This record gives sequence, C-alpha cells and structure tokens, in this order.
Amino acid sequence: MSAISLRPATPADSEFCFQLHKAAMGDYVAAIWGWDDEDQRGYHERGFDPARWQIVVVDGTDAGILVVEYRANEVYLGRIELDPRYQGRGIGAQLIRSVVDIAARRDQDLVLDVLAVNTRAQAFYQRHGFQETGRHGENDRKIRMRFSRQR
Repeated sequence: MSAISLRPATPADSEFCFQLHKAAMGDYVAAIWGWDDEDQRGYHERGFDPARWQIVVVDGTDAGILVVEYRANEVYLGRIELDPRYQGRGIGAQLIRSVVDIAARRDQDLVLDVLAVNTRAQAFYQRHGFQETGRHGENDRKIRMRFSRQR
C-alpha cells in the first residue's frame, strides 16, 4: 500500500496544479467546452487558492489535489484530482473515506459536483455511497451527489 499524505499547497504549486488538472480533467473539459489553454489557465489562476488547496503526496511524490470546503450545513468536496498515473490504485478511495469520516465527525453530509460526461467518476462516487441529488449548470452538465450521514 502506498504512503499517502496531504500537504498545504503553496503559491509555487500553481503550475503543478494546472498541469495536473489538464492531465486528469482535460478530456472532460474538452468534451464540453473544448480545451483552450489560455482560457483554462485564466480559470485556474482565478480559482487557485493555496490557503484552501492541499497537495496529495504518494510515496513522497506530488500526485494530486484535494480541495474541501467546510460550510455551515455540509462539507463540500470542491476538487479531488489525481495524476492519471496514480488513478486506479485505491488512492482516491482512501481520500474519499477520509473526507467522509471528517463529514461524519462534523455530523454533516458530504456533497460534490461531478461533470455529467465523467461517467468513471460518477461510478466511483456511487461505489462509495454517494447518490445523485440533482443536475445543474448549462444543459445539466454537472451532477450534484451527496453522501448522507443518515445512513
């Protein structure tokens, strides 16, 4: 089993996070909007917040991003992305279980949005107990999923 840890992101991680997003999500973004490097870089720069982002470290190597928001009534999983070389190895499952545990300790549901075109991620979340609660965005491009503490 790989050693998995989290470290706070720093401003120096911005390019790593952008390249990771491109590798992990680029095909899905391209399927909906088309991938425009300049547009995507601007979107990344507006959203990148080292104070809230964590870097997933696997066996000493930066391998992913985790962004969790602690809201008044729920825990929101804003982003979980792994470099494709690290996908399918149980790392995402371990991360999801840890965030589910955090939400349970807070006595809150865990909520996330997934792109409708990302059927692999939808299946992953369903296997981990999430249920679709609605769709939103232009042409219902995003699926809201919830792991309810009332299980």
